[in-house]
Amino acid sequence: MRTEGGAAGPRERIVAAALRLLEEDGAEAVSTRAVSAAAGVQAPTIYRLFGDKQGLLDAVAAHGFASYLATKTAAEPGDDPVQDLREGWDLHVGLGLAHPALYRLMYARTGPGSPAATAAVDVLAKHIGRIAEAGRLRVPEDRAVGLVRAVGEGTTLTLIATPEGRRDPLLATSAREAVIAAITTDAPALPDPGPVPAAAALRAALPDVDTLSAAELGVLREWLDRITGASGRR
Repeated sequence: MRTEGGAAGPRERIVAAALRLLEEDGAEAVSTRAVSAAAGVQAPTIYRLFGDKQGLLDAVAAHGFASYLATKTAAEPGDDPVQDLREGWDLHVGLGLAHPALYRLMYARTGPGSPAATAAVDVLAKHIGRIAEAGRLRVPEDRAVGLVRAVGEGTTLTLIATPEGRRDPLLATSAREAVIAAITTDAPALPDPGPVPAAAALRAALPDVDTLSAAELGVLREWLDRITGASGRR
């Protein structure tokens, strides 16, 4: 929040100071004393605005993710949702390598209910939903989201933990393509791509269906979940 003259308010200054300390010296440097001195505020102001140090770290993570998201969503979605997922993956890994301390905070130090974690899952779920709508998802949407998160975040953290000169330059690409092969099908060359992608596509489109009652939608959703889940039990 900025004042009428355009100067940053105390909350904005505190988050900026904490982010600067984080990127320069790591999470251990983000103490209330150091942040209050860097932001030019009294320590009680931090507790009043953020509750505690974890609340401040959550705010820094949310700010970092918002900046990343602004870059990620600058381009309009393309015609190929799988290619969009590839590009999103590369941006994600690039963020981690460019801002390792911030990435660790966003993905390894915040809890599952943090604003940054929630926003990250929402963005990924939209990518996966577009693939499902295109009839190219071979597993349930929740499983696809979980796989992309687990492998993408794990790959990025592994690269961050590896000295730059020893990093495998093909690790991120190989992991990306392995996950895409596991969760997607090729663009259907025939009118009938099979029951699982068709069920996944219909499942993704259910929010737009307004001709069925809530009970009917619930039954249909259960049936479609059984079909898409069956592929993993064979």
